Amino acid sequence: MNILVINCGSSSLKFLIVSIEPETTGDDREVCLARGIIERIGGVSLLTFQREGKPVFRHAGTIANHEAAVRRVIEWVDSANPTLVHGGMSGISAVGHRVVHGGERFTRPTIIDESVTFAIDSLEYIAPLHNPPSLAGIHATRAVLGPSVPMVAVFDTGFHATLPERASRYALPYELSLKHGIRRYGFHGISYQYLLSRYCNLTKTPLEKMALVAFHLGNGCSAVAVKGGVSIDTSMGFTPLEGLVMGTRSGDIDPSIFSFLAREEGLSAEEVEEMLNKRSGLQGLSGQGRDMRDLLERERYDPRVHLAVEIFCYRAKKYLGAYLAALGGAEAILFSGGIGEKSPEVRTRICEGMEWCGVLIDPLRNKELIGQEGEISSEKSRVRVFVIPTDEELIIARETAACIMQAAVVSSLPSTARSVHQ
Repeated sequence: MNILVINCGSSSLKFLIVSIEPETTGDDREVCLARGIIERIGGVSLLTFQREGKPVFRHAGTIANHEAAVRRVIEWVDSANPTLVHGGMSGISAVGHRVVHGGERFTRPTIIDESVTFAIDSLEYIAPLHNPPSLAGIHATRAVLGPSVPMVAVFDTGFHATLPERASRYALPYELSLKHGIRRYGFHGISYQYLLSRYCNLTKTPLEKMALVAFHLGNGCSAVAVKGGVSIDTSMGFTPLEGLVMGTRSGDIDPSIFSFLAREEGLSAEEVEEMLNKRSGLQGLSGQGRDMRDLLERERYDPRVHLAVEIFCYRAKKYLGAYLAALGGAEAILFSGGIGEKSPEVRTRICEGMEWCGVLIDPLRNKELIGQEGEISSEKSRVRVFVIPTDEELIIARETAACIMQAAVVSSLPSTARSVHQ
């Protein structure tokens, strides 16, 4: 089964083509055929494609929108036939799409039909930065491939459906929360699924015995507490705005600041929300952008940039302590995402001062692991610390294959049995 994965950002499209044999086990069950990314959609775009065992291909060109980006990916797949996918796009069994917010309705991967696209669209108001690009990718793929190729939506929020009410409920009038579906949903769930899978493989730890804290630190940032292999608390909430300081998002703030800024600055609710999502975080604090690599260079001589980095790391450290308390201790801490994978300095700052709970980083190991998988904790550390580069696209491919296989099994059942499974 050949699965095409489409992961759309606001101005980017990542893709993966993987061959999966659902009925087999072991390392040869999955073969990555190709992956790539199209950046800066809407202008002069950069295309980066990588085929298994082949040199990286890069090309600059104008790509106007997500539909054009999808068409470019499909053209590339067809041009690589038959060495890539036998039959080109006709050899693609299904397409998996990352969707950030599934609301209360979608807690597991779902085959996409008209009602599903409508529901995803209806959730734009609580994920305005994320759901529209996903929907654009879905519409673009359908326009290019037609209705015959099944598509599956895999939701970031699904992983956190296990949150207990004490962690998911806000202290609002209970009836209002129920009426409007106001709760903490959590995000980066697909990334966390991959991290747990890799951690299990690396340490041979059964999911049911797992107790750890994981960080996904990139332009968007979050933390999760995992116990027994499931999410029991996470930093992002009703929307991806809550929690840690991020590239352009504020993270936690006093809710009264919202109305204060609206009143004092003469801003609408939409304008305040835009500021908190797109002009705050590292960018707003530093005034020098949101790229952590640049900020770490600048902080040596710019006090404002130094403050931004300090706040970023301090906020993460607070969540680490909180989640260690919620778990009653943890066996491991995992770092992932662009910053988590590539910034030894940030990892050090988050973990320093945590010796009291058994967290000790080996400076040399930490410095050496940039964008690579491995353990960075000291031999004396009671809590193991790992860097694990994430692979959301691979999880989406796995979930898509499983969803298609399950649908095939259900459709083959008698109608009476089918209703039980649906």
